[in-house]
Amino acid sequence: MILATITPSRKTELIRLLAEMNYEPGLLNPSNTLVPFGQFDRLHYARFVILEDQTMDDITVCGLPRVNYPTYLAFLGDCDGPADELLAEMVKRASDGLRRIFMYCDGFDVDADLLVWIKAGNVSSAANYVNWIGRTVRQVTEEEALHQALERFLQENSTSLRPMQPGQLRERLKVFVAGEQQAGRLTLTPPKPTPLGWQIRNFLHLVGIPIVLLVLSPPLLLALPFFLIQLRRCERSDPEIAPRVDPDHANLLSSLEDHDMTNQFSAMGSVKPGLFRRITMILVLGAIGYTARHIFNRGRLARVTSIQFARWVFLDDKRRVIFASNYDGSLESYMDDFINKVAFGLNIVFSNGIGYPRTKWLVLNGAKDEQRFKDYLRRHQIPTQVWYNAHPGLTALDKWRNSLIREGLERMSMTNGEIQEWLRLL
Repeated sequence: MILATITPSRKTELIRLLAEMNYEPGLLNPSNTLVPFGQFDRLHYARFVILEDQTMDDITVCGLPRVNYPTYLAFLGDCDGPADELLAEMVKRASDGLRRIFMYCDGFDVDADLLVWIKAGNVSSAANYVNWIGRTVRQVTEEEALHQALERFLQENSTSLRPMQPGQLRERLKVFVAGEQQAGRLTLTPPKPTPLGWQIRNFLHLVGIPIVLLVLSPPLLLALPFFLIQLRRCERSDPEIAPRVDPDHANLLSSLEDHDMTNQFSAMGSVKPGLFRRITMILVLGAIGYTARHIFNRGRLARVTSIQFARWVFLDDKRRVIFASNYDGSLESYMDDFINKVAFGLNIVFSNGIGYPRTKWLVLNGAKDEQRFKDYLRRHQIPTQVWYNAHPGLTALDKWRNSLIREGLERMSMTNGEIQEWLRLL
C-alpha cells in the first residue's frame, strides 16, 4: 500500500484523471494509458482509492474536537513475490502515467526518482489475508485454461466418452491434455519452490509469537480482569452512530459494484479515543494477522470462503483504520455471510471504531443487529476510483475447483471413488 497526501486544491483534477482509466465508473480498462494493469502478470488485484473520511465529525460525540486529517491517495496491490519487484516493474513500464497521477500529491517532484518516492510512501498492513497463499496469477490463468479446454473436449466428444468407465475417461482426458501441452495450446507450469528465506521467516513467526505470549502469560492473566472491567465500562457508555445511509452516497457506491462476480470494498473510520481501545485494536489485528498467515490460508477466513484478499491498515498514528477487500458476490451477500457465520469476528475488530453498534464482552450483540451494522458499514465505505481484477469471472471457489482438476490429472493413481468425485468437478 502506497500512501500520498493529496494537495487539497487539486483533488477534483485527480478524480477526473483517475476516471480516464475506466470504461465507465467501476469498470477498469486494463490497457489504459496511465497504468496498464493487464501487463503485470504477477498482479492479482489493485486499486487507486481516495481516502476521504466522511465520518470525521463522529469523534465529537465523544466530547473531543474534530480532527481534520489529510485526504490521501492510496495505491493498493496484491501480488506474487516481493512487492519491490512489482513496483520496479510498474515504474519501468508506466512511469509517465504514475508521475501524472502522483503530481497531484504534496511533495512530489516530477524530476525525482519515482521508485524511491513511491517506496517512501509504503505503509505496512496491521493484518493481511490471502485466500490461498502460494497460488500465483500464472497458476490461476493456466488452470482456468485447462478447465475450459476439458469442458470443450467433453462437450464435443460426449457421444464417444459417455460409455467409458471413470478410470478410462480419466486416462482419455490425460491423453488429451498431454496432446494440448505438446501442441503448445495448454501450459501447466510447475510451481516454483518457496524461497528458503521466506520459509525461515514464516516458521520463526509461527513459533515466535506463541513463545512470546507464553512468556508474558503470567502478567497477561493478572491484567485480564482489569481489561474485562474496563471493556464493559466502555461498552456501556460508547455512543452508537448508525443512521440510515444517505441515498446519494449509497447510489454512488452501488454504481461501482457488481460489474463482475467479484467486487471491491474500501472503508475507513476512526478508532475510539483512548489508549485502551487503541491497544485492543492493535492486539486484535495482530491476532487476525497471525491466524490468517498460519491457519486460515487455504480457502477460507474462519467459515467465510468469499474473500480473495483483504487487509487492515492503521493510519495517522493508529487513530484511524482502512479496511480493503476483494470479495465474491454482492455486498449484501458478503455482509450476510459474515453476520451469519462470524458475527463475533466482526465485533472483535470493528467495535473498536467510533459509532459501532453496541457490543457485550467484545463478541456479543453488535453485528447481530443486522440493519444497524449494515448501515454502519455502508456509511464508512468510500468509493474506489480505480479497481483491477486479473481474473474477472472467477470466484475463489472457481480457482479452488480448477486447482483440484489439475491435481486430479497429475496424480499418479486414484481410486474409482476418487475419480468419480474428480469427474464431478467437470
